Amino acid sequence: MPTATTPSTPPAVALQARQLGWQVQGTPIVQNVSLQVRSGEMLGLIGPNGSGKSSLLRLLSGMLRPQTGDVLLGDQALHRLPRRSIARQLALVAQSAHTQDAITVWDAVELGRTPWLSALQPLAPRDRDIVHQALQAVGLQDKAHRTWHTLSGGERQRAHIARALAQQPEVLLLDEPTNHLDVHQQLSLMQLVQHLPITKVIALHDLNQALACDRLAVMHQGRLVHLGTPDEVLTPELLQTVFQVQAHSLTDPLDGSRVLRLRPLTTTLP
Repeated sequence: MPTATTPSTPPAVALQARQLGWQVQGTPIVQNVSLQVRSGEMLGLIGPNGSGKSSLLRLLSGMLRPQTGDVLLGDQALHRLPRRSIARQLALVAQSAHTQDAITVWDAVELGRTPWLSALQPLAPRDRDIVHQALQAVGLQDKAHRTWHTLSGGERQRAHIARALAQQPEVLLLDEPTNHLDVHQQLSLMQLVQHLPITKVIALHDLNQALACDRLAVMHQGRLVHLGTPDEVLTPELLQTVFQVQAHSLTDPLDGSRVLRLRPLTTTLP
């Protein structure tokens, strides 16, 4: 007789959007977006410029309040949670954050402990250990006492991620973290993010970087138009419709991984 199989338990949902809508002066920016982020996965948000990726991330983080729909963090409505409670569970790394203050890398990362401290409470030894671990995780432990303005773009992005990790979040949101970085820094940063043992939602501009995600959510004109694995999503048909490019999949001879070769639909001669 065949052996009965036990159905696998679906992964828990870490973050959920339910029919989110948000507009500015009557112009829809995010329209009726619903999705579930599975615990432990890396979900990529992709789409053309102006498709609503960054706005959706800000809605998911609670920085923006949706005009329709709601966001659930675990099983709790985000808008009902105190900001301190949200910051203990969820962290956002924005595209860029500048400061004119002469702060050190340690000072910047130490800010991640703020949700766990009461007013005027100094860092305890455990807090300092967490800051040190966050710096180690991003490879900046040797630059802890460097001032912010002496860091390269890639080092600053790593420091932003370390600050977020110091919050000890269950969910990490990243808005195009490889923007304005050179190729080496982009590859190094993506490897770092990919191996973080927490749930990640990352907005990406580079479609080849998006191949590293577990699943991809495609935004187009403010709407979620497709959700699935990279192989399911990054098809020639979808890439032509959404990104206006011709796409061909190649195989990297070194490791057998998939690589996208992209061309414009029309070639303009000089």
